[in-house]
Amino acid sequence: MIEDRLLIWRCKQGSRVAFRRIYDKYERDLRTLAASLLDDKTVAEDIVHDVFISLLRAVEEFELRSSLAGYLKTSIANRARDHRRKKRPQAIAAEDFLRVVSDDKGPLQLVTQSELSLKIGSAISRLPYEQREAVVLYLNGQMTFKTIAQFQKVSTKTAHTRYRAGLVGLKSMLNGELEE
Repeated sequence: MIEDRLLIWRCKQGSRVAFRRIYDKYERDLRTLAASLLDDKTVAEDIVHDVFISLLRAVEEFELRSSLAGYLKTSIANRARDHRRKKRPQAIAAEDFLRVVSDDKGPLQLVTQSELSLKIGSAISRLPYEQREAVVLYLNGQMTFKTIAQFQKVSTKTAHTRYRAGLVGLKSMLNGELEE
């Protein structure tokens, strides 16, 4: 958090290196979060870039009140929600929901893990959006239920209930698919 405050301060001074450091530090996690919330990998990438451009444009007036990661994740979730309002959902970019690529795994493990990721991604895309959002924000966005509740404009208990219902739904959907 101290590093983020320093980077923001440097950005206000015009440092491109500082902004690049922020981008490099958060881009991958934000892209994963956006892809998990959206239906299109390309749109997810566009939203991530839009969030960074917005931050850069507003950096002079920007005041970091909590964590930069939290601010950026909330911005991604808001833009994903706005995009979903404009467009009907399609299929999730499953390969982005779980990070499955690992150099120390053999080809068979990678194929198996990739198939599992596709099944999980497909199951997540079939969840009601409120549950999907709660699951993704909690697991991928690492947000607390209190933060999710504030974002969804519901009580903390409702956010937790949506998360639990999402997990139950995923378990139900995946039990049948994993036994195949």
